[in-house]
Amino acid sequence: MIAIVDYGVGNLFSLKSSLQAVGAQVIVTGNAQDLRNADRIILPGVGAFGDAANKLREAGLAEIVKEEAVKGKPLMGICLGMQMLLEKSYEYGEHEGLGLIPGTIRPIAEAIPEGYKIPHIGWNALSFPEKKHPVFADIQEGDHVYFVHSFHGTDCEKYTAATTEYGGILTAAVAKDNVVGCQFHPEKSGSVGLTILKSFCNL
Repeated sequence: MIAIVDYGVGNLFSLKSSLQAVGAQVIVTGNAQDLRNADRIILPGVGAFGDAANKLREAGLAEIVKEEAVKGKPLMGICLGMQMLLEKSYEYGEHEGLGLIPGTIRPIAEAIPEGYKIPHIGWNALSFPEKKHPVFADIQEGDHVYFVHSFHGTDCEKYTAATTEYGGILTAAVAKDNVVGCQFHPEKSGSVGLTILKSFCNL
């Protein structure tokens, strides 16, 4: 069973539908015990980092997600959910993340040439380090996925699982053991995204 964390942020229907399409049993929940009982957890998110992080903590779910990940349960963060896996964000201030993966979130404007549109919206190719994380084992260099973001992970080179080029090199995914984050939206990335979600289901 995969638990999608429902804390009032994110379009959960398409993510649930995509997981069901690859044969997963899915529950969308804001209940702590459901997260403890699940085999895997997905943390989605859209919007501003500070607001989302506060909602996750106010719901009493931030510590549960951290505890389960530290125990070794597979955890995937998507978009803003990926950003919250890192230590902190500098999106309109300074905000504390879950700290499961070393790194910080900073504006993509610092990494791309002036004149490029922000937010970065659209399909972009993935590039991988020599040793891929298992979630990306069946994805090829240059496969395209769908992005919508203005911020990305930095200071996380050791844990960068994929990058993309948008005028400059941006962090597309991070991973540390059982914890993986996708800056892009697998649930909006066609067959490539479904392959990634299926691999996560098999972790």
